[in-house]
Amino acid sequence: MIGYIAFVTTFILGFILYPRFIAFLKTSLAQQEVSEYALDEFKEKEKTVTFGGVLFVLLPIIVSFVLSIKSLNLKYISLIIVYLSYGLLGFIDDYKIIKEGKNDGLSAKTKLMVQFIIAAIFYALYLKMGGDNTLRIPIINASIDLGYFYFAFVVFMFMAYSNAVNLTDGMDGLASGTTIIALVPLLIMAVGVEPELAIFLFAVLGALFAFLVYNYAPAKIFMGDVGSLALGALFAIASVYLKIEVLSIVIGGVFVYETVTVVIQQVVFKFTRKRVFKYTPIHYSFIISGWKEHRVVHFFWILALVFALIGYWIGLI
Repeated sequence: MIGYIAFVTTFILGFILYPRFIAFLKTSLAQQEVSEYALDEFKEKEKTVTFGGVLFVLLPIIVSFVLSIKSLNLKYISLIIVYLSYGLLGFIDDYKIIKEGKNDGLSAKTKLMVQFIIAAIFYALYLKMGGDNTLRIPIINASIDLGYFYFAFVVFMFMAYSNAVNLTDGMDGLASGTTIIALVPLLIMAVGVEPELAIFLFAVLGALFAFLVYNYAPAKIFMGDVGSLALGALFAIASVYLKIEVLSIVIGGVFVYETVTVVIQQVVFKFTRKRVFKYTPIHYSFIISGWKEHRVVHFFWILALVFALIGYWIGLI
C-alpha cells in the first residue's frame, strides 16, 4: 500500500513541478550540450533544457523518506546514499558542461574515481548489513562465492550500468522509457522480499513517468547525467539487493546492447580504422538507415520489454 502511495505521490508532484522547473531552467540558460557523439541533425536539441533528473532523484528520496520514517534502516540509507551520490556526480558534470559551453565536463578519470569511492562505501555498508560475496547463477540456481572479488564485480556493475544508461540517453524518451521498463521486473521481485527497495522503486517509477510526459517527443527537458548516472546506479544496487546480478544483464539488455556495440566499435576502429556499425551509440545507426526518431524510440522500448520479460521469466525458473 505504501508503495502505491509513493508512486502516485511522486507522479503527481513531478507532473505539477516539471513545467515550473522547465521554466526556471530556461531563465537560467540551462540548455543541454548535445553529446559529441550525436548526429548533426540532433544538434538542434541544444535548445532543450537539461537537469531533468534533479526532480526524479530528489522527489523519490523525499517521498519515500516521509513514508518510511518509522522504519528507516541501514539498507534504506545505503540506497539513498548511492542514488543521491551518483545524481550529485552527474549534476556536477552537467553543470560544468553548461558553464564551460562544451562537452568535456568532468574528466573520465575523476568520474571513475568518484564512482569507485561510492561503490566502495556501498560495499562496506552491504557487508555490515549481512550481505555476502556470493554470485547467484540463474536457471541452474547455483551460487558462487567470489570472496573479495565480489567487490570488484560490484564496482564494475555500478560503473557499467550508470554509464550504460548515460549512453542510452540520446533521443526523446529513449533512456527514460527503457529504464522504466527495466525497473518494473526489479520492482515485482522486490515486493515482499525487499520492502525498502520496493517502496523506493515505486517512488522512482512515479517520478520517472512524470518526467517521461515532458521528455517524450518533442522533449521539453532532458534528464542529463544527473538522471542517467543515478538511474544506472539504482539498477545496479537493486540487482545486488535482489541477488540477480547475472540476471540483470538480461533484464537490462538494452543498456548492455548499447554499451557493447560502442566498445566493439571503438576497439575495432582503433586497430583497423574500420567501423563495424554505421554509428554508435547504436540507436543513431537506425536514424542513418532512414528511421524516424520516434520509431527508433518505440523499437527500443519494445526491445527493452522483450529483455525484461525474458529476464523475469528466467528468474522464475
